[in-house]
Amino acid sequence: MKIWVDADACPAVIKEILFRAAKRTGLALTLVANHPMRIPTSPFIKFLQVTEGVDVADKEIIKRLCLGDLVITADIPLAAQVIEKGGHALDPRGDLYTADNIRERLTMRDFMDSLRASGIDTGGPSALNQSDRQAFANRLDQFLTKYGRKVRSH
Repeated sequence: MKIWVDADACPAVIKEILFRAAKRTGLALTLVANHPMRIPTSPFIKFLQVTEGVDVADKEIIKRLCLGDLVITADIPLAAQVIEKGGHALDPRGDLYTADNIRERLTMRDFMDSLRASGIDTGGPSALNQSDRQAFANRLDQFLTKYGRKVRSH
């Protein structure tokens, strides 16, 4: 299993949690983005820069995704493609996208897009807080314990 990160919009604090998890578990972690980014020196952590453009990083992740891989993304259409291809998707707030909930999330996303298109200010998501970070770290650990290698001791 590999972990892929839709890194352009992934909060720095979530990347830090992922860096520690990759080092601790020995799982391959690849950040995919269209702009340069610093990553720690580790045999488990890689960075893949893609060209600028709409959904270029998403397409690269889907192209390289293997059955059972985990993708970290807040992008609901990308999460739907990951699930369709047999992968797992986790958002930076710790919510696991599943075959059971992805349709509802796509529908809500499309509804909010149409509200915004009609001029209604829907606001954006709230800032990531400590509770969100903890939820992400907990869900990631649960996922890795269930599907990944056993987590090595710190």
